[in-house]
Amino acid sequence: MLNRYYNPVQSFEGPGCTAELTTLLQKMELKEGRLLLLVWSEKVLKLPAFAGLADNGFTVCSMVFQASNPTVSQLFETYQATREFRPEVVVAVGGGSIMDVGKSLCCLYGKDLPDEDSLRQLIAEKNYGRPAARWIGVPTTAGTGSEVTCWATIWDPEQDAKRSVECHENYAWAALVDPELAVGMPTALAVSSALDAVAHAVESYWARRTNAVSRGLALEAIRTIMGHMDGLLAGTMEAHDAMARGSMLAGLAFSNTKTTACHSISYPLTMHCGIPHGAAVSMLLGPVFRLNAPVLDRPAPLLEALGVSGADELEGRIRNILYRSGQPATLQEWGAQREDLPHLAQLGMTKGRADNNPVPIDPATILSILEHIYSSESYNLTQKGA
Repeated sequence: MLNRYYNPVQSFEGPGCTAELTTLLQKMELKEGRLLLLVWSEKVLKLPAFAGLADNGFTVCSMVFQASNPTVSQLFETYQATREFRPEVVVAVGGGSIMDVGKSLCCLYGKDLPDEDSLRQLIAEKNYGRPAARWIGVPTTAGTGSEVTCWATIWDPEQDAKRSVECHENYAWAALVDPELAVGMPTALAVSSALDAVAHAVESYWARRTNAVSRGLALEAIRTIMGHMDGLLAGTMEAHDAMARGSMLAGLAFSNTKTTACHSISYPLTMHCGIPHGAAVSMLLGPVFRLNAPVLDRPAPLLEALGVSGADELEGRIRNILYRSGQPATLQEWGAQREDLPHLAQLGMTKGRADNNPVPIDPATILSILEHIYSSESYNLTQKGA
């Protein structure tokens, strides 16, 4: 197998590393020093690393973006609101949604986009050329790994679709992963984000596009996150540090492999059922592991990293983590309707994700998985029949 790996993002991880931001911006040698500071909350603007940017010679446009799972409409509105400013760099401070919007904007500036349909067309054609702006990712949640990937997820509820803004020339110029920014995050959000990172790593390990470097990064990410899950539930600083590091490692792993069936199936669960992405994708880890197990190359290191003996134990552990964090662990508990499962199964065939799974999937396969995780009763019946 030919092993190929590439990721150009210079990454900084550790408490207080956001203090490096001004120095990094100065090294970029911006012509006009124009930067868009895209943040999830006004309080971010008061932190020393961001509050002093204007005093250091930069022309700063600050914008608060608080929507989760950004849509085509929201991206277009943000583009319209900031395009006249012509930023040379976007500093995206927040969770995956903020970074998805920030990196997407870099691909849109300089384009003639009169309406949302022209934006949809650009995303479909992926003819971005060299981005007109660069970006720096500063995650405040530990899970997405978006600070080290070159694609962004943009939702399109009007057309019942999930879209991907992907450009290999749009990796972040730098990533600043400071665990202190995640302190105070609600437990449910912290756990959901962490489980998303676990899914990134697990899927990177078994993806059709996997490679030796990604596998090594994935195993370390899984060990780091799962080994500190109890601490995360207790809210310790050590656990937040571990989650930040593990999420970045997982991001580096799947930045070259993309994800597989778990993510493919999860997207409509988030769009139509309102299930947080990390919770949705984590509920699918056990069933998809069971599906892939017969063809999985070197499953032992993956099971060891997860701390389980097989798919059944993995499924039980994920459910336990979700319940301990105060979150449901079945589709029924999240409010999904059984009669909607066939439609959700049809929507679960996401190009670039479903076809990256080591075992081929189709809507019938997806429907059986959704039936399995629908309720505690269906879960228990499957366990007894195993």
